Amino acid sequence: MKTQQKSKIGWLLENMKGYRALYAVGILGTFLYNVLQLTVPYISSKIVDTFLSGESAAANLASHKDLLYKLIAAMVLLTFFRTTVVYLVCLIMEVVSQKVLYRVRTFLFDKIENQDMKFYSTFRTGDLMTRVTGDLDAVRHMIAWVLRAIIESFSLFIATAVYFIYMDWLLALSMLIIAPFIFIIIRLFRDKVGPRHKLLREKHAQMNTAAQENISGNRVVKAFAREDYEIEKFDECNKDYAETNQKTAMTWLTYFPYVETFANLMPLVLLLLGGIFIINGRITMGDYVAFSGLIWALQNPMRMMGNIMNEFQRFSAASEKVMEIYYSEPTIVDAPDAIDKTERFEGKIEFKNVSFQYEDANLPVLHDITFSVEPGQTVAIMGETGCGKTSLINMIPRFYEPTQGEVLVDGINVNKLKLRQLRKNIGLATQDVLLFSDTIDGNIAYGDSHLSQKEVMKFAKYSAAADFISKMPDGYETIVGERGVGLSGGQKQRISLARALAVKPAILILDDTTSAVDMETEKQIQHSLKNLDFPCTKVIIAQRISTTKSADKILVIQDGRITEEGTHDELVAKGGYYCSLVKLQTGEEE
Repeated sequence: MKTQQKSKIGWLLENMKGYRALYAVGILGTFLYNVLQLTVPYISSKIVDTFLSGESAAANLASHKDLLYKLIAAMVLLTFFRTTVVYLVCLIMEVVSQKVLYRVRTFLFDKIENQDMKFYSTFRTGDLMTRVTGDLDAVRHMIAWVLRAIIESFSLFIATAVYFIYMDWLLALSMLIIAPFIFIIIRLFRDKVGPRHKLLREKHAQMNTAAQENISGNRVVKAFAREDYEIEKFDECNKDYAETNQKTAMTWLTYFPYVETFANLMPLVLLLLGGIFIINGRITMGDYVAFSGLIWALQNPMRMMGNIMNEFQRFSAASEKVMEIYYSEPTIVDAPDAIDKTERFEGKIEFKNVSFQYEDANLPVLHDITFSVEPGQTVAIMGETGCGKTSLINMIPRFYEPTQGEVLVDGINVNKLKLRQLRKNIGLATQDVLLFSDTIDGNIAYGDSHLSQKEVMKFAKYSAAADFISKMPDGYETIVGERGVGLSGGQKQRISLARALAVKPAILILDDTTSAVDMETEKQIQHSLKNLDFPCTKVIIAQRISTTKSADKILVIQDGRITEEGTHDELVAKGGYYCSLVKLQTGEEE
């Protein structure tokens, strides 16, 4: 899995494509309504100096009442206009954030769907769910509120500072000299809270993983009466997350008193110096009213910086995880010169000197595997648990790639075939069955949603599932619970087999698919597989001799190597591992 590096803000802008102009309007609107914050105090100072405290106040009030009314009307209209701008800006930010959220979540899901098997063995399900839910909400909050709050705070602070300097630079600088101390405190807070948000995000993912695994494994939990144990385990995760969350939240409270103390020094400076300046005639009463009415515009941005920094660090921790998936690339992809094989595959399979080792393992799983299967033939693979049977069949649809050697289908190396075309020609049914929360009909027709009811019933008969389906309350329209809850292991395996057959594959891979069915049902399935109405090469992993004895070829794998190869009769005659299995299962060994 490869990851491309990009700045977090650059990544946000990349995903705002198509909405950048609208977002820019929102930014300009933020600047506008913060500049408009200055108008009311400015008009207030003019009213005070002209009609209340100036030398000609009484005369002006008597002769220029129309000007007073106009100034008051201007205050009302500008306040209404500013409120409208604020509303429109918030609306724009919310619209853009929701559009980006939808785009990124869709893109992430597409990325996850197209990853290879290594990706799924690396990332936990609960962690992935956290990335596409909670982490993305932090990204949306960054666009909708944090960026706007940053621009709002700085624009309001700068605009107010410039206005104060314009009215009286000495009084303005006397208050602004406090700001650097607050910024230093905010910087210290950022360095402290950043790592805590990363840790909090990890604790959240761990808690989600614990919940997801417990819910998925509810049958095992109940079978072993371990509800209390699981509740206690989740409580530990929940407590750990809650404590980390509390520590993260409390971090700001450590620094807040210092910020609040420095911010509250500003009104004190204004009271002392402003009073002296009024007495000395340096500023007018109207100027003092303007300073007093706008001093919050210096205090609030500095107070807000703590919350902004807190949310920014939350975004930083979340976006890092989201971007890891966003820029990840699967290692198993179509080759640039991949062959476009649109026609149905014949189904010939060849392994040439294939060796395989998982990237995170030290020892090879398979060694120098060589065999071939002609179109329409059936090959059975047997061996002890952990000998590499499943790893071998996983290389046919390119779930994994060999460390050495070649895997060929129809004489073409599978890494030269297009993945979608290759896998469309392969039907796969495994021992560990996953059924979706859908109808039985929907599960069987999963690979081809255009299948008719008649065809679905036909494939159900092939897999010996038709009888038990017909006895269910709603037949083929019966809703299957999550992961097939409500069905027995054998029933799930038969629906899985019907699903694999329904795509009419050129190659059918069965990984111990009939392990949970009785002998009579298995016999029906074997008969159906011999008499399919379409040509199909079959690769079957099985432990039952009843499944393998009619195969055209049997491979016995031991310690990652093919130790025996031949038909049932040939291998029995050799008297090796296969022969001992036959004797064990038929009772001859006793």
